[in-house]
Amino acid sequence: MTSPNEQDHPNHAQRTPAGSAAALAAVALLEEVREDLAAAELPLALPDSEQARREAASAVAQLDDYILPRYRSLDAPLLAVVGGSTGAGKSTLVNGIVGHPVTRAGAIRPTTRQPILLHHPSEADWFEGQRVLPSLARIRGSVTNSPVPANRAGAVPDAAAMSSLVLVADPGVPAGVAVLDAPDVDSISDDNRKLAAQLLAAADLWVFVTTANRYADAVPWKLLLNAASRDIMVGVVLDRVPAGAEEEVSEDLRSLLDREGLGAAQLFIIPETTLDAMGMLPAGAVQPLRAWLADLAADAAGRSDIARRTLNGTVRAMAERVSAVALAAREQQHAAANLEDAAVGAYGDAADRILDATRDGALLRGEVLARWQDFVGTGEFFRTLEQNVGRFRDRVGAFFRGEPAPAVRVEAAIETGLQAVIVDEAANAAEDTDQRWRNDPAGRQLLGTDDLSGTTPGFEDRAAAEIRAWQEALMDMIRTEGQGKRTQARWLSFGINGLGAALMIVVFSMTAGLTGLEVGVAGGTAVVGQRLLEAVFGEDAVRRMAEKAREDLHTRCQVLLQEERRKFLSRLPDYDGSIPDTLAAHAAALVRLADNA
Repeated sequence: MTSPNEQDHPNHAQRTPAGSAAALAAVALLEEVREDLAAAELPLALPDSEQARREAASAVAQLDDYILPRYRSLDAPLLAVVGGSTGAGKSTLVNGIVGHPVTRAGAIRPTTRQPILLHHPSEADWFEGQRVLPSLARIRGSVTNSPVPANRAGAVPDAAAMSSLVLVADPGVPAGVAVLDAPDVDSISDDNRKLAAQLLAAADLWVFVTTANRYADAVPWKLLLNAASRDIMVGVVLDRVPAGAEEEVSEDLRSLLDREGLGAAQLFIIPETTLDAMGMLPAGAVQPLRAWLADLAADAAGRSDIARRTLNGTVRAMAERVSAVALAAREQQHAAANLEDAAVGAYGDAADRILDATRDGALLRGEVLARWQDFVGTGEFFRTLEQNVGRFRDRVGAFFRGEPAPAVRVEAAIETGLQAVIVDEAANAAEDTDQRWRNDPAGRQLLGTDDLSGTTPGFEDRAAAEIRAWQEALMDMIRTEGQGKRTQARWLSFGINGLGAALMIVVFSMTAGLTGLEVGVAGGTAVVGQRLLEAVFGEDAVRRMAEKAREDLHTRCQVLLQEERRKFLSRLPDYDGSIPDTLAAHAAALVRLADNA
């Protein structure tokens, strides 16, 4: 597996942490976490989905920008990111750290500029590649602040400005620590805020710059609390403190830091002062901060401890983020399953109602009953049936041979009636599913402005074609059943349509749904059909054919409705069902990794 950070320091093999097998296993785990986080799609519009999507993207970026690079190179220089509120004096402070102007503060807020990374000249190779912050293009700058693209001639396109990192080699930066001047964390520019958050997430330590009248602002404190969750080293610079207010303001700020778990943060006070002609602070004002950074840079073991501490804290915080994304992915699956169940249930109920209509006598009303009566004759004919089955056979046989058209009309009436039932129930299922989906935020998003509350175009024709196919299959079954019955060859030769019509009537003859006079009429018609079929095939065969025909019709209706419900189900995202469990397992593995570091 190859991550976006694979291009590393040229001496990568020598700079991998000790305990090679464990380190390689840790990197492999982190790369798997990155891959699965990136694959965790959260497309449904659930209440927390947008936040979870941002969390997943941010976690992937932090793995790329900081965790994986730092795991591979624990002895790389520490990256100290200078961040803070708009107008807090970050750029002026960075200039003070190196002792001369190197960054440029904007006169108009917000300042839209490229972040500048200052490093010692001997450590350029750590930053010119894509070891850290691989999504940002590298631009080689100079202390004159006239950047040119690294390793190539020509100017930097304006469109790439905010996706670039200006690298400035300066001997004023102590070897072992690089200083990155970040955009304002509370900028009114979305791009500036996002970039500031990305850079802070890649920091080994954070220099937070605020002012005497803005140190309690909510936005920077949210980021400070995030730093506390990562166990990152923090230096807080309280800038522009009025004379005489140092003790009061610093005590109040220290109290806030203690309360939020940042009591170990270093606090630096810079009094309100006048800048010189080059926009520089007095050297003494920045000296404590410069000395702190220089001490960190000079202590190789201490730097390694800081890197490990921040890395382990970040991995532990990453475990919580991955766990949150796993929960969001599981909620997405549950939501999709609920929507699917709504569609499957509605169309399943429709299939059941169609089946009920085929066995409760409901289809023997109206046109079907009239056409069957035309076919078999009047009530006097029923009396003839009761008196003499032989005479019944002769009469119906002659009827079949001479007048086959009435049987065809029975088939057509059945097709029309059955089609009406199927279309009506499909429309009911569509309306029910559409309503249930629109009552759900995720379903409403998937439907958008499309109206799926009716049947799809051409459904009536497809239903009619399926009914005719069922009728043809029923005729084939009669032919197959009649093979070898030589005594009935005459019936099969001249009465196949009549026998088919009779079998359809038997299929629909359970009269639980009929009342009053209908019961007697429909019941009588069913007796005619059943007696006719039993005379040809026998009682067991008739029962078996009727059951088989009903099952075949039910299956065909289910297929029709399943195809119809696809207009809903096709809108559901195609999930990898293993993602939530995989991410949950990753979260647990990250906790173990941090505990065992």
